[in-house]
Amino acid sequence: MIELPVGLPAELVPLSWLIGIWEGSGVVDYAIGEDRVSREFGQRVSFSHDGLPYLNYTSSTWLLPDDEGGEPIPLANETGYWRLARPFGEGDPGPALLPAEGDDRFPDADSVEALRNDDGGFDLQVALVHPDGVQELYLGQVKGPRIDLATDAVMRASGAKDYAAATRLYGLVDAHLLWAWDIAALGQDLRTHASARLAKVD
Repeated sequence: MIELPVGLPAELVPLSWLIGIWEGSGVVDYAIGEDRVSREFGQRVSFSHDGLPYLNYTSSTWLLPDDEGGEPIPLANETGYWRLARPFGEGDPGPALLPAEGDDRFPDADSVEALRNDDGGFDLQVALVHPDGVQELYLGQVKGPRIDLATDAVMRASGAKDYAAATRLYGLVDAHLLWAWDIAALGQDLRTHASARLAKVD
């Protein structure tokens, strides 16, 4: 059973099962030509909201010690925002610091239902930023406890490593958050990259 947090904006109800802090482990397994990288990692993910119609997202990962022991090694971080994809209107703030000037267009569950797509889910937009100079814009959908995403745009700063496209899949299975991430990078086509199983800790 999913409990809705107090003060949750109606637009976030389809994403409410993500809210919280999740921890667990996974495997990165990526082929680069004839070589293959395969390592276990730990991960901590947080989905939160501040009363606005989007989720704040952060993820931290670290390599787990191999058979010879040692300490975990910081691996990668990402941060971003998850929201239902829809046109913005006068009831939305922005651009920049301009405040909203109209009424909230989606104040309750009935109004959010108007955003449901022909597949029975809700279109989704996810913007992610990585500290290595890569930014991703994903489009996809949330349908019940499953999310499918694919990059619509990837921006790379000068000097960033080659990274061209990605897909991500998230699902709630037996009270665990499972995800899988495929990438096209370093001259490779889209292929399996990493997956993990996380448990809610808060």
